Amino acid sequence: MRIVETADLTAVHALRRAVFIEEQGVPEAEEWDDLDGQAVHLLALAGEAPLGTARLFVAGATGKIGRVCVARTARGSGLGTALIAAGCDRLQALGCTRVELGAQLQALRFYEGLGFAAFGPIYDDAGIPHRKMARALAP
Repeated sequence: MRIVETADLTAVHALRRAVFIEEQGVPEAEEWDDLDGQAVHLLALAGEAPLGTARLFVAGATGKIGRVCVARTARGSGLGTALIAAGCDRLQALGCTRVELGAQLQALRFYEGLGFAAFGPIYDDAGIPHRKMARALAP
């Protein structure tokens, strides 16, 4: 498995459609936004098969990871952990000292295991309860 940066959003969008729209019922109008053109996109591949994706943003010293998803067939394989690690590494290389994300409540433990801590209240994103989480990155 390898994780690459990509500007070709075909596979990224296919994964997000399968996970967020088809599996989780997120409305298309809420999944697709103008931010894709501003983001760094990571794509996890097994051979040439796309299995996971995440998008990254930089806001000063804070990096943001979003739209993290892993194909159903690859869940539990460590791919999600590898995507978050790659995202944190890339954000650190871009000068970020902190990373934030919005986690679905069912994924809080996963992110806590990667060093993230929840903050703020529970909020709704596309009909799914979320909580903001953050962790420090080494300077």
